[in-house]
Amino acid sequence: MVVGEFTTEVDTVVIGAGPGGYVAAIRAAQLGQSVIVIEKEHVGGVCLNVGCIPSKALISASHRYEQMDHSEAYGIKAEHVTVDFLKVQEWKSQVVDRLTGGVKGLFKAHGIELVEGEALFVDTDVVRVNHGYESSRYKFNHCIIATGSSPIEIPGFKWSDRVLSSTGALALKEVPKKLVVIGGGYIGIELSSAFAGFGTEVVILEGTPSILPAFEKRLIAPVKKKLKAKGVTIYTNALAKGVEETDSGVAVTAEVKGKAQVFDADYVMVTVGRRPNTKDLGLDLAGVEVTERGLIKVDKQGKTTSDKIYAIGDIVSGLALAHKASYEGKVAAEAISGEASEIDYRAMPAVVFSDPEIASVGLSEEEAVKEGYEVKTGQFPFAANGRALSLGEPDGFLKIVSRASDGLVLGAQIVGASASDMIAEFGLAIESGMTVEDLALTIHAHPTLGEIAMEAAEVVLGKPIHIAK
Repeated sequence: MVVGEFTTEVDTVVIGAGPGGYVAAIRAAQLGQSVIVIEKEHVGGVCLNVGCIPSKALISASHRYEQMDHSEAYGIKAEHVTVDFLKVQEWKSQVVDRLTGGVKGLFKAHGIELVEGEALFVDTDVVRVNHGYESSRYKFNHCIIATGSSPIEIPGFKWSDRVLSSTGALALKEVPKKLVVIGGGYIGIELSSAFAGFGTEVVILEGTPSILPAFEKRLIAPVKKKLKAKGVTIYTNALAKGVEETDSGVAVTAEVKGKAQVFDADYVMVTVGRRPNTKDLGLDLAGVEVTERGLIKVDKQGKTTSDKIYAIGDIVSGLALAHKASYEGKVAAEAISGEASEIDYRAMPAVVFSDPEIASVGLSEEEAVKEGYEVKTGQFPFAANGRALSLGEPDGFLKIVSRASDGLVLGAQIVGASASDMIAEFGLAIESGMTVEDLALTIHAHPTLGEIAMEAAEVVLGKPIHIAK
């Protein structure tokens, strides 16, 4: 319904079409709301276009190359294996296009209107969309902000053709001979592993005492071992100071444990974190408060300090995860529809697509103890699993953290092949209030990696079959 000359009324406006925004829009439409999605760049957001999906495609291609080039142990030898990186990028783009096209198709199927342009609040219930020299206004009953985040540009490292964010690295048209990576978090480690798999000489500069500082040291050990085997050099307590660029490369200056060092490379990739995209939205006009870090303040349903406006994903507190944004999007859409839905992060998984993969959900042993639990743990190695050995993936382990009194599953941590898939069983266990006995009594197919979950549960119970007590 047209309210004014340039104003359209709608039940729900969603700002941002990433994994938080598009999921929120679809759920809102399913619940009977008229929905408009505003997107200034790409449907699918960072995740589908320049993040989760293209990086995993690149990682997958890297693994395939490594397998072809290093299969002598299996009696398979391939000579003169080469990489056509432009073809790799073409394939990666096809994956992205298929998924983003799928999102557009879902919008159409649910009657969701997609509006291209940049959103700006002009009131607590009105947003203006600027597209070029034109603009339009939308009056809403509710709005869900899902604008995501952007890579942090650090002093002395201005983005250029040689100084890359993860976005720039994913768009390279060649496999670098040498690459310096600043930041040993999950993005830096994933892409370092991928490029090293293609044969790039990689140097990682991490400012803290360890790579992947958010994870337990024992989980990181197999990843460090594999990175070293790929020729990756890791410097911890290393602070990047500046870079000199030439037409053919970079010279990165860093302070490593108090001493200055220079690292020459074709490119430098900066992956030190991301900042929320909350500037230039007119949040003050909408009555939406933000923290000093630029994060939007929300309650357990995603509602901001403005009753009609909700926020989800990277722009609110918590881990910057695509599946977190999607989950919050569903909660927000259900909340504005009057349902008693609220956010509970108890079973929120975290995954690093390193080599081998790392995955965790729930509480670690240390976290559980800090929360006052008396815990009992069980750990089972991939090296004692038949499927892992037949895959040539013996590195890693699975650890279960349970409540000692009754075996309630509190958390799990995995490092090993397909950890990203295996962690789902433990998310379900925590969400459903299952015990380690429930896991142990569940018949798992043989031979599979999934058996490791059952075996670890039996370790907690003191009755392991395939390892000695």
